[in-house]
Amino acid sequence: MTFSDIFKSSFLENVASVSITDMVLTMVLAFALGLFIFLIYKKTYSGVMYSAGFGVTLVALTMITSLVILAVTSNVVLSLGMVGALSIVRFRTAIKEPLDIAFLFWAIAAGIVLAAGMIPLAVFGSVLIGIILLIFANRKENTAPYIVVLRCDDHEAETDAVSFLKEKTSRCLVKSKTVRKGEIEVNLEVRLASDNTDFVNELSDIGGVESAVLVSYNGDYMG
Repeated sequence: MTFSDIFKSSFLENVASVSITDMVLTMVLAFALGLFIFLIYKKTYSGVMYSAGFGVTLVALTMITSLVILAVTSNVVLSLGMVGALSIVRFRTAIKEPLDIAFLFWAIAAGIVLAAGMIPLAVFGSVLIGIILLIFANRKENTAPYIVVLRCDDHEAETDAVSFLKEKTSRCLVKSKTVRKGEIEVNLEVRLASDNTDFVNELSDIGGVESAVLVSYNGDYMG
């Protein structure tokens, strides 16, 4: 009895193999779904700096997941080895945008469902998720949020400036206030009804106002 005869069994001999047609069809569909996910990500991205590498990663992740699931479904013994191998993998890359996590799970789920042979579910689910993300991720407020930084000489100038802002904006809310000798600095969140920012010029002309800075703030707002 040889060494190979000891480990030979009918279970290993009857392992199902993946046909060439299934492999080609799965990988092509995985690329198409990954490309669709990438386009939705690019369309709905609202961060400061767009990362093209992350978009390409979504395409690759969909195809890689399909490749792994194809191997797992065709060989139970191989699936046990992959579980052990993947359990030691650690990813240290920080996810800056919470929505990026949804895209990562979407790419993985699409690859798993596709390689499992549930093609209609993978296609329908991806299209539905894409439509929902396009509707809600691109939903923006009608008014633009800004931060106004005021530097005033005294309390009277501060009062006049805040009153002027409340007249010129649809919303004016004090976020922070710093008081020093001879100087008051106030940060206010304002909502503009239009893109016209000429009121900042008038604000700086108010007596006692040393400077007025208008900053566009990229963040999530309620109310």
